[in-house]
This record gives sequence, C-alpha cells and structure tokens, in this order.
Amino acid sequence: MKIEESKNPWQTLKIKEVYDNPWIQVSHRDVINPSGGSGIYGWVHFKNLAIGIIPLDKDYNTWLVGQYRYTMGEYSWEIVEGGGPLNEPALNSAEKELKEETGIIAKNWLKIGELATSNSVTDERAIIYVAKDLTFGTPEPEETEQLVVKKIPFQKAVEMVMDGSITDALSVAAILKTKILIEKGEI
Repeated sequence: MKIEESKNPWQTLKIKEVYDNPWIQVSHRDVINPSGGSGIYGWVHFKNLAIGIIPLDKDYNTWLVGQYRYTMGEYSWEIVEGGGPLNEPALNSAEKELKEETGIIAKNWLKIGELATSNSVTDERAIIYVAKDLTFGTPEPEETEQLVVKKIPFQKAVEMVMDGSITDALSVAAILKTKILIEKGEI
C-alpha cells in the first residue's frame, strides 16, 4: 500500500472542548482512525508559539535558566524559553524573553530551527534562535518565575544534555543543533 504523505488519513466526527484557559485549550475528539476504526483523540492546542534562545558570547559561553517545573515535579535546567503570541513576529518574543529572563540584549540573531514539541498530543510549535553580540542588564522575570541564571561554557551545556542533567526537549534539540552548527563554522 502506497501512503500519500500529504493526505490526512484521520476523519474527525465530533469535537468537544473540555478545558480552556489563556494558554491552552484541550479537546476530546471522536475520530475514525487511519485503519477505518472508531477511536478517540485528546488534543492540546497551545495559544502561543514556544520560543527558545541560546545566547552565546564571543568566548562561546551561554546562559542557562534553572527553575522548578510544577508539571514535572522537579527542578530543571533549560535554555532561555518562553511563549510568544501566534500573531506577532517570533523574533520580537525571543528578544523579550532573553531580556526578561537574563537581562541580556543581543544585536545579532540567527534562527536555527523550528520543531513540533510533542506532535502526538499537541499542535505546539517552537522556534529556536542563537543570540550573539550581547550586552547585559538586569533580569525582569514574571511573577510566576523563580529563576536561577548561570553562565557556563557552551560545551558544558552539551555535556549536561549528554549526561541527562538537561532533559527539556526544546533545550536538548537547541543545544545539540547549535553544537553541530558551531562545528560546521556556521555560528
């Protein structure tokens, strides 16, 4: 059987909204699956774009953000991350997040990728940037953020991914892609 990659093999019969807040909407869906059987699907719609930023100075140091993640029940070291309105340029959101969480302002920005954060249950999309030519100010975290910011050599961030100290998916993808781009001389 040849599969048409662009054809959606799912059929939606009914959608019921089960939860809605300013950030996400959760729906229950009755579906016909690709094999023709009846099924259900839970769908989490994100109302913002996920943004990830790796600031790099001229010596290839970066800044990680540590915080307790309520949903995981554990502390997490991550790249600078946040959300941005879907109807605004992603770079504007990235600039805001970097300044808010670290106090850093960057003159040069390189978009290094886009990804689907967990495409089996959500439509959330992410954009990843590397920020360079940095100047430093005072962080201005949101009231929901209790952050620790630490400056480390970028290679240490790679090691933290490899030893399991960094597990956040956006951070893992961004750090490993940045490592490859640095090795190729593109950053």
